[in-house]
Amino acid sequence: MADDECCGVDKEQIHSPGYRRALWIVVILNVGYGIFELFGGFLANSQSLKADALDFLGDGSITLLALLAIGWSIVWRARSALIQGVFLGLLGLWVFASTLLKTLTDTPVEAGLMGMFAFIALIVNVIAVLPLLSYREGDANMRAVWLFSRNDAIGNVLVIIAAGLVALTSTRWPDLIVAFLIAALFLHSAWNIVRDARRDLHNAEAGKNSIVSKKTKTE
Repeated sequence: MADDECCGVDKEQIHSPGYRRALWIVVILNVGYGIFELFGGFLANSQSLKADALDFLGDGSITLLALLAIGWSIVWRARSALIQGVFLGLLGLWVFASTLLKTLTDTPVEAGLMGMFAFIALIVNVIAVLPLLSYREGDANMRAVWLFSRNDAIGNVLVIIAAGLVALTSTRWPDLIVAFLIAALFLHSAWNIVRDARRDLHNAEAGKNSIVSKKTKTE
């Protein structure tokens, strides 16, 4: 019995051209717009926009890892997801720390630019997320890609709301608060990804032990 079979993973779904195509769409859109949005974050002096851009870039690079992992066994795909989870957790900690330092400064935020870049980001994200909808219940690696993409969309909406509040209050605190929320979202999803990856590794090991036990009895 293969690893995929013992863990209840749909091999046809993982190896389908549609899944590969969906992942390539995510990689191209996220890396491309992530660079563009990061430039916008510096231009608007928006911490939440920079955090959202890092989410885009992280999503794209980790999805590329998921593409490479398609031909691997369930164990190695789970290990790949584990790396993704750790990476997302480190990203969340970095965003949290850098935002904390930003609270010590009082430079203005360009709310108009911030909102424009975030709105475009939401459109890009919706286009990227739609092809992934039918693959969000797969193995740990597939679920990790889905969580990254979902985070992007949630982050976009939060940044748009923050831009409106910055314009209304004429302070940068809404921008900083949303950056903290995005960092928290990173950490929460990182926990879920690591948990799912560990579960898949445990199930794969249990499946292998079961196969070895059956072979031993038959001999």
